[in-house]
Amino acid sequence: MMISKSMIAISLALSWGAVAGNVDFISYDSSALEYNKQHLTMKQGSIDTLVAKADKALNAAIDPVTNKTLLPASGDKHDYFSFGPYWWPNPDTEDGLPYVRRDGEYNMATKSAATDKQRFIRFAKDVTDLSLAYYFTDNQAYADKAKAQLSAWFVDPKTRMNPNLNHAQAIPGIVDGRGIGIIDSRLLIPVLDSINILQEQLDPKDYQAMVVWFSEFNQWLLTSNHGFEEDNWHNNHGTWYDAQVAAFAIFVGQEDIAKQRLRITQMRRIGSQFDMNGRQHGELERTRPWHYSNFNLEAYSHLGHFGDKLGIDVWNYEVDKHSLAKGYQYIAKHANQPDKWQYKELKGFDGSKAYVNLLYAQKAYGESVFTNAISELSKEKVNSKKVANLLFK
Repeated sequence: MMISKSMIAISLALSWGAVAGNVDFISYDSSALEYNKQHLTMKQGSIDTLVAKADKALNAAIDPVTNKTLLPASGDKHDYFSFGPYWWPNPDTEDGLPYVRRDGEYNMATKSAATDKQRFIRFAKDVTDLSLAYYFTDNQAYADKAKAQLSAWFVDPKTRMNPNLNHAQAIPGIVDGRGIGIIDSRLLIPVLDSINILQEQLDPKDYQAMVVWFSEFNQWLLTSNHGFEEDNWHNNHGTWYDAQVAAFAIFVGQEDIAKQRLRITQMRRIGSQFDMNGRQHGELERTRPWHYSNFNLEAYSHLGHFGDKLGIDVWNYEVDKHSLAKGYQYIAKHANQPDKWQYKELKGFDGSKAYVNLLYAQKAYGESVFTNAISELSKEKVNSKKVANLLFK
């Protein structure tokens, strides 16, 4: 069902307060969302984008983890299963095994519905769009569809996903699953806010089942061999591991674990991942350095926000002149100057990838380098209509 701008305005006028002010947000800024709900026409392009996404999600089929047609090594259809995206059939063997790596070159066969990655991505994005659209428009249809999706993935014993990623990013002929596959579950971070937006409408038993699911999943992250491997990566994989552990711990009420993880971010990640100029060598060595530099900062944007919630200053942490602030500054200085980006890009340079990270940086640091970069990037239509604009004042 499509919603017109006038319908949105009427809905807000009649039902303002239905969800605003009552949500315990994890990754969102509650004051920014409340402000934007009251001044929605100021960001009409972004709300139009969100409503269009939510309308599409309304018509999407619920597609749980149990729908896959290939089974992981466990034989359990409830176990999440995916293949490494940069691995390809071996051209030197008759059966194509073992697969070989081609960094940055996405094997589209890994996006098949036979495994779970694409259905997982659609689920996480649909639930996020539906819940945010419900927050801003109070359209009950969005809430109902999001609740059905959440139930299918986390509650219903016939379709729920087991709380582990033992078989994520498997490589045919080499391994049945890898710690590196934990990067897939980063998409669950905003799903936490979706659950909390809908909490008052959820059956208390269903809500508690979701809390238990994330508690068990986080325990798996912290105690499994896969989790240990991911924790020790020197690049964006380690940062996204921190972001997930902290987010899930906050959601289930284990703030001590979240605080400990944020201290690890400060002491282990920042000093080793950023040089004194703010360059991220672990990302710059990849075939898509601009993408991965921003992808890593996306995790830090979450971690900085979690630190604000828990009283741990990730944004301004510095050790031996290595700092997160310099990392954002380095990106801001290049966002609008692709000709000065000295690294080879497999798929070209897209300055818009920095836009959301720079919104976080501008809020955290308030420096002109960020304001100026955002001012230029916001002139691009793709950025002016991004849903992310609704998350900032």
